[in-house]
Amino acid sequence: MATNILEARGGRLIPEASQRGYHIVYRDQEVNHCPGCGRTHWYIGRTMAECAFCTTALPLENAARVAGGQTVRTIQRRIHGPPEHAFAA
Repeated sequence: MATNILEARGGRLIPEASQRGYHIVYRDQEVNHCPGCGRTHWYIGRTMAECAFCTTALPLENAARVAGGQTVRTIQRRIHGPPEHAFAA
C-alpha cells in the first residue's frame, strides 16, 4: 500500500495525460462550444474562459499548469523601527 500521495501516483504530482482521461479546455483558434449551454460566446481571462450566457468556466489550454507553471513566493520582511509601531494605522 502506498504511504504517501507521490508513491500512489508513481512519483508525480500530476499524472500522465493518458491516465487523467478527458479534460475539457478552452482552445484558442478554435470554435469552443460551451459544455453547459452549447453557445460560443466567451469572456477570456488570464487562466480561465467563462461562458457569457451560463457562466460555465473552462481552463485555458495554454495557461500555466499548477505544478509546472508559475511559482508563488512569500517573503517575510523585517520590521524597521520599534515593534510597537509595526501595526499602527
